[in-house]
Amino acid sequence: MAKRYNSPISYRLREIPVKQIKVWHDAQARKLDREGISDLARSIKNEGLQNPPMVQKDGKNSYLLMSGQRRLAALKRIGAKKIPVLLLNNSTKYDLDDAKAASVVENLHRNKMNTKDMTAACVFLSESVGKTKAAKSLGISQQTLKKYLGFAAVPDKLKQYVPKELSRDDATRLYQSILNVPKAVKIAEKIIPLDQRLRKKYLYHLAKSPKSSYLKLLKKAKARLLQQKISLVLNKCHARKLSSLAAKNNLEVTEMAAKIMSDYLKRR
Repeated sequence: MAKRYNSPISYRLREIPVKQIKVWHDAQARKLDREGISDLARSIKNEGLQNPPMVQKDGKNSYLLMSGQRRLAALKRIGAKKIPVLLLNNSTKYDLDDAKAASVVENLHRNKMNTKDMTAACVFLSESVGKTKAAKSLGISQQTLKKYLGFAAVPDKLKQYVPKELSRDDATRLYQSILNVPKAVKIAEKIIPLDQRLRKKYLYHLAKSPKSSYLKLLKKAKARLLQQKISLVLNKCHARKLSSLAAKNNLEVTEMAAKIMSDYLKRR
């Protein structure tokens, strides 16, 4: 016999006045897509409300919205006075932090998640529920969350290049190296035509020497790009000779091997 699924959330369907539903403060500040709300309002008007907003009791004749901010906005748009809601029972009331996380994640998954939206969600949730809970709610690692939070500090003049011309991480590395925005923008315009591998090497050297000229760093980046790691398998006799030569020249074995190879190629 199949096991019956027991939902961890318990609620009942009720109809309540729209004016009695409150939206928590941080959600009020969130910008909603006007065109998307208009489309949703038309859909509700033509087909009815398929999934009622979820609320919980918040005092006498007052309810706090837990999820469904877009649906509530659409219902207000069509002039609804009373609406059906899913009213959470006292035994399964949401913690407000959980409600914030659920609301943000719901909106993200309903819409296409672009870099800007994901960054805003990471910042909002990190400030609301903490970084650990934010990463878990969004289904990303702490390291990925950290990258989005780093990108949040990037000025809009650099963000405009992401993601079509620069990656999120490229823009973040550039701004972390060059805090002067006009200068960072000029560098961005120079490195955009570079291929991804060369651009990555350039940003690596820029972080180490932010005061160096563009051409000097580009030269270093190209030189580093030409370097290759090669694994050598030597027999015992040659391995001992290499080790002996390295000791005589006060070098590491790998440095000695690189020198021998370099000297040999120069003579060719």
